[in-house]
Amino acid sequence: MPLSADDIKTAFAVGGLTKGKVLYESSSLIVHAASLEQLLGMKLSAWRDAVDRDDARLLPQRSSGRREQIWAAVEPFVPRHQLDKASYALEDLWEALYGHS
Repeated sequence: MPLSADDIKTAFAVGGLTKGKVLYESSSLIVHAASLEQLLGMKLSAWRDAVDRDDARLLPQRSSGRREQIWAAVEPFVPRHQLDKASYALEDLWEALYGHS
């Protein structure tokens, strides 16, 4: 899942990038992926098209916990003005993956 310039701006505006899995390491550079929670927060905030939805569909399946636990982990990475949109997006996504909760 490549990050767009808008995703990066949103990440810094909301509180910086998180450190996920190490993607590359040398004596002078370490590159981390963003955490699953941060990626899901960005995708739920955008929720623009099939690409965001397809990407977002993968992330809860890689996380453990109930919808409320996943939302608690994702919420800090969602811009305040996108909280309602992202929350409804997670509900839609959860229902598509697991049925009614």
